[in-house]
Amino acid sequence: MERKQLVIIAATVFAWGVVMAALGQAAAIATAAPALGLTVQQVLTAVRAHNTPGLGASCDAGTG
Repeated sequence: MERKQLVIIAATVFAWGVVMAALGQAAAIATAAPALGLTVQQVLTAVRAHNTPGLGASCDAGTG
């Protein structure tokens, strides 16, 4: 997925959580909290993996 898609998905999930909180849906928030946490973790992992070079990459590759 592209970074833009990940941001849109995360924003949608958080917006849903905010709406539920505003409506006083404590049960929905308590149920969704683990999913929200997992979503944040997955988005951060994907963004970090996308922005970092591979572990096997050598800094001086091609200079031999």
